[in-house]
Amino acid sequence: MAAINPYLLFNGNCEEAFLFYQSVFGGEFPYVGKFSDMPADAAGGGSISEEDKNRIMHISLPIGKDSILMGSDSNSASGPVAFGSNISISINTESRDEADKLFNGLSAGGSPFMPMSQTFWGAYFGMFVDKFGIHWMVNFDETPNK
Repeated sequence: MAAINPYLLFNGNCEEAFLFYQSVFGGEFPYVGKFSDMPADAAGGGSISEEDKNRIMHISLPIGKDSILMGSDSNSASGPVAFGSNISISINTESRDEADKLFNGLSAGGSPFMPMSQTFWGAYFGMFVDKFGIHWMVNFDETPNK
């Protein structure tokens, strides 16, 4: 069964926000990645600006038994985040087949902008906006614990 988690987007203050959330919820960050951590051969990895290198590419904070608060900063390529559309629903699936089924079903009539594909961080991942304007991320961790 898929797990659903909130994914928050920020304009350069993601680390500050997540340190605040950590002060409230407690816990540890199992993963913090900055845009400078992207391999040069990853999509956009070789063209990260100096300004973007220290921004958060991905961070996660477990906030309950089955819930993880996740987030990242915008960057020069993505442009600034428009508040009100700065949250996505992230679905973590148990298989590639489930990821494809949910991605294809939920994105029908919408705007897929990152098709399901293998990523440098070891996940099978895609993103889209559904026909109702909701932002979604679908993820299958082939190498869990990141």
